[in-house]
Amino acid sequence: MKRKVHDLRAWSRSARHEQLVLHLPGHVIVDYTAHEVVRPLDVPFGGRVIRVLDHGYRWVRVHPTGSGGGVMGDALTAQLDGDGLPRQLYVDVHGGEGVGEDGLPWIDDLYLDVIGNWVVGPECPGRVTETHIIDGDELEDAVRDGRMTAAQAEATWAHARAVESALCAGTYPPLAVLRRYLEDPYT
Repeated sequence: MKRKVHDLRAWSRSARHEQLVLHLPGHVIVDYTAHEVVRPLDVPFGGRVIRVLDHGYRWVRVHPTGSGGGVMGDALTAQLDGDGLPRQLYVDVHGGEGVGEDGLPWIDDLYLDVIGNWVVGPECPGRVTETHIIDGDELEDAVRDGRMTAAQAEATWAHARAVESALCAGTYPPLAVLRRYLEDPYT
């Protein structure tokens, strides 16, 4: 496992940006806007490539709090284009989480991530139409190198599949928090 702090301010891909951190009951929202991008970011999604970072793009992190260290969980990042339309949902599966003294959320990363295509529009309040679990090779390497046990890897896969199912069913709790925040960012 590797501890990751969700703080994009030092990201070399962005020359000019702003980052807002909002503490809500049970969640921390980190809303990062890349106003000027040095290197756009394109990533594979299924059989295609999508852009998840360019001028004006936002990454909004919905980070549940309260489970603490050593408890398996997950945290959602929505990647939005310059018009505020979703490009990708990205869920980190973790083995513990918290908020540092600086107010920024952290996770103990368990390698697997769930990505999703979130469709919104006038007739569609938002639904996930496609998902993929990625970075299985990193999890296999962690087991092979002794950083995780086979049982931990199996539990991580089960958790990632449960997140994937909840996203597709529209029952993934952080997605509801994200929707509310995007509708009214100051609540």
